[in-house]
Amino acid sequence: MKQLYTPWGEMLDSNQVLPEYPRPQLRRQSYFNLNGYWNYAISEKEDVDGYDGKILVPFSPESVLSGVKRFVRPTEYLHYQREVTLPEDFVLDRVILHFGAVDQIAEVWINGRYVGKHVGGYTPFSFDITDFLDGPCFDIKVRVKDFSNTSYHQTGKQRIERGGIWYTPQSGIWQTVWLESVPEAHIKRLKLTPLFDEQAIRFEIEHTGHETFNVQVRFNGKVQGKIITKDSSFIVPLAECYPWSPDAPHLYDIDIKYVEDHVESYIGLRKVEKKKDASGIYRFYLNNQPLFLTGVLDQGYYPDGLLTPPSDEAIIYDIMTMKEMGFNLLRKHIKIEPARWYYHCDRLGMLVWQDMVNGSERKDIVFHGLLAHLGIHLKDHRYRLFGRQHPEGRQQFYIELKEMVDHLYSHPSIVTWVPFNEAWGQFDSQKVVDYLLTLDRSRLIDHASGWSDQGIGDYHSRHIYFTPIRFRKKWGKKRILALTEFGGYSLAVEGHRYNEDSVFGYRVYKTIEELEIAFTKLYHRIFQQLANGLSVIIYTQLSDVEDEVNGFITYDRKVVKIDPKRVNDLNQRLIERFNALVFQTHVAD
Repeated sequence: MKQLYTPWGEMLDSNQVLPEYPRPQLRRQSYFNLNGYWNYAISEKEDVDGYDGKILVPFSPESVLSGVKRFVRPTEYLHYQREVTLPEDFVLDRVILHFGAVDQIAEVWINGRYVGKHVGGYTPFSFDITDFLDGPCFDIKVRVKDFSNTSYHQTGKQRIERGGIWYTPQSGIWQTVWLESVPEAHIKRLKLTPLFDEQAIRFEIEHTGHETFNVQVRFNGKVQGKIITKDSSFIVPLAECYPWSPDAPHLYDIDIKYVEDHVESYIGLRKVEKKKDASGIYRFYLNNQPLFLTGVLDQGYYPDGLLTPPSDEAIIYDIMTMKEMGFNLLRKHIKIEPARWYYHCDRLGMLVWQDMVNGSERKDIVFHGLLAHLGIHLKDHRYRLFGRQHPEGRQQFYIELKEMVDHLYSHPSIVTWVPFNEAWGQFDSQKVVDYLLTLDRSRLIDHASGWSDQGIGDYHSRHIYFTPIRFRKKWGKKRILALTEFGGYSLAVEGHRYNEDSVFGYRVYKTIEELEIAFTKLYHRIFQQLANGLSVIIYTQLSDVEDEVNGFITYDRKVVKIDPKRVNDLNQRLIERFNALVFQTHVAD
């Protein structure tokens, strides 16, 4: 395999690794970044006396940017160690140690004393380590166990035997590690719900103590609402309405003082719903208006950082390139990104469909794919057929699903949750959807993207690669018609290929000209389906990933294969046609 680097990986400064504040919707002045070089060891022993060398956190040891480039096997442990000296005047009353994500099972020690454990490779967690500190200097140890795809845990696209649609596995710390200091009475979590029709924001605050909140909401520096209250749940009306949308991603700034604690946040005022148009067809509505969703599958892999973006600029590049192509949606596929990814979608105006990370004990997916092709959708209480026979795995899925929703709830860009994809580890969809609705009623749900449709949720969701794209208008009278994966047209660009011996894609082209002609014809076929009620399309995919060379951009983010203006023009034609159908105006075929 050829080692590729993104432009940001090539310029990486090991003294300034992902230095930005990692939690944009709950910001404090107190922040101490622990990214950088740690000691590491890979061993089959639970405890080690020494270390193998240095690893650049937060890059996993399997990645080249970590400086290690070693695999952690399911029988092994990955050990981390670092000495920390806190800055003067850093400590208030409590010190919190945060991990953005550690894959899969992490245990933490401070000064040799056991602090706690977290299971789940994609969600953040933290520990109050105040009582473990003896002064400004202390020792952190982290021990990681990663079963990868050999167990019932959520692994996403990672496979020990990579190839095709499955990618290099990674282990250990892969998002920012950081410290903050907080007063005894402090805000632990902030849950923000925009109330579009009421022109207000609902606040739900998890906190310690029983003191008074002083809240101000501003837009462009002007106060739009404020409240002083001891209630932990309250509503703040807004003086003026500045809706959030992809075309106008307006954000309200939020300032909260809670005795000595002071946090800053933001929110977008927007409303999401499934609603029938004048013809009785269900559409996606944003802010009480039907909106055609034209999107791209985004898997968030990088050749140098694997799951870890090498910089904020790398995140921004992907989002902005898709916006330049006229897309208004990214489906974040089988991955939960660092919070800053969603922050940039919020501020730049990119809608997000968020997949839950799937896991499965079943090794193949062809069985369910063939059934879906024949129009057969098995009931997903048959756990063994769906690779969910272990009750521990099903329970862990619920735990991580809640962690994901809690983590991402306040981001206005996220408009749809996708708990299952193509029957990978799918189970009890109705119960999962019911549970999701207890966590969040402000968004829509695509319960089973592509296959094994249980007839529930807000979308009639299909993946079509090899057969004609056809939708029936009668389906749209029950749910929103959504083509949630299609295309996957491949073009290998020499010098920018991860695997020069393999070209994976659903149709393969030799030149950019051939690819652009085929892509244009494909979008013309999509155009013809709009009259049947098609409301959502998601093209595969944003970038190449390892063997897959079906991205708009090469894996190293150095070549854009199709002219962005050409793609933008096609997207604008789709949007104009959709609007003409929904609003009953004329547009030329």
